[in-house]
Amino acid sequence: MKKILAFIKRETVLMVSLVLAILSMFLVHPDRKYISYIDWHSITLLFCLMAVMAGFKETGLFRTIGNALLAHVHTTRQLFLVLVLLPFVFSMFITNDVSLITFVPFAIIVLSMSEKEHLIIPVVVMQTIAANLGSMLMPMGNPQNLYLYAKSGMSLGTFAEIMLPFTIASLLGILLSMFFIKQHAIVIDRNDQSVKLPKKKIILYSIAFVLCLLNVAKLLDIRILFVIILVLFLLVSRKTLLHVDYALLGTFIGFFVFIGNMERVPAFQSFLESIITGRETYIAIGASQIISNVPAAVLLSGFTADWRGLLVGSNLGGLGTPIASLASLISLKVYLRTPGARPGRYLLLFTAANGAALVLLCLCAALLAG
Repeated sequence: MKKILAFIKRETVLMVSLVLAILSMFLVHPDRKYISYIDWHSITLLFCLMAVMAGFKETGLFRTIGNALLAHVHTTRQLFLVLVLLPFVFSMFITNDVSLITFVPFAIIVLSMSEKEHLIIPVVVMQTIAANLGSMLMPMGNPQNLYLYAKSGMSLGTFAEIMLPFTIASLLGILLSMFFIKQHAIVIDRNDQSVKLPKKKIILYSIAFVLCLLNVAKLLDIRILFVIILVLFLLVSRKTLLHVDYALLGTFIGFFVFIGNMERVPAFQSFLESIITGRETYIAIGASQIISNVPAAVLLSGFTADWRGLLVGSNLGGLGTPIASLASLISLKVYLRTPGARPGRYLLLFTAANGAALVLLCLCAALLAG
């Protein structure tokens, strides 16, 4: 029973999506149309990307790159900037979740080695913001982007064009935040030990990642990609498949069933469409604060065709409360395991920094819309 309760607590969003799906079944009884609710392309591509990223993470490649960059760091501001820009850049390609899982523990270790523990909270907070914002630029940056990209049918160029202004504004904000850190010389005792990377696996995973990109660019059939990825990991590293976030895939399926059913309830559809129309960006931002941006994007996509508004809103909506983006909870959990963790101070700075970033980017959205 304890394990079940722990799972429910850990996967709250999954539970919510399943409960909503089950309740909606009382309004629209299961029939043949249920299978058409699910966007199998998005589910399959997300599975493939998560498998590839889990493989990369196990090789230690990302931390090796981070260590190489730290060899050129000599001041606290440089250290802050490198540790924050790592998840910002990597999240564009390896998802915000994976970048935070990789670089938040890495940052805590580096800051402890350099005796700069007082920077752990501001660095982890900014890493979280950076990962959520850097992931905006590319479809594979986060789950809602992959879903909206596939659902809308937009080109990769159009997607990047929509999100580029916000990415640039975010980068400028990160660069400015560096000046809130006092400038001091540092020496990092890295205790360098040469780590032998599994080159063959890295090459294979790199090829797999390129194949995922080809599907994103609509140059490779999703069924072919799925077979290749599945066979690759069954032959090379079966255990890696256990690290795929199946709860996230289940969350998507639960919301697909709920949305599919509610679209068949005329009164609900008319009500939600009347609320959303013309306010897609801000409704998505608001909904994200309550149910997080991935479920918000999936939910609202069933009632509007303003893909630009949903894309901008669900990405900016990742800022704000700790649950606005599930990736933010990853950072919080890692920080709370740090010796001497101060949750109150962390949440205070997290709320202030996220609020400021959200306001600034909302102004940016208003200017672009006007």
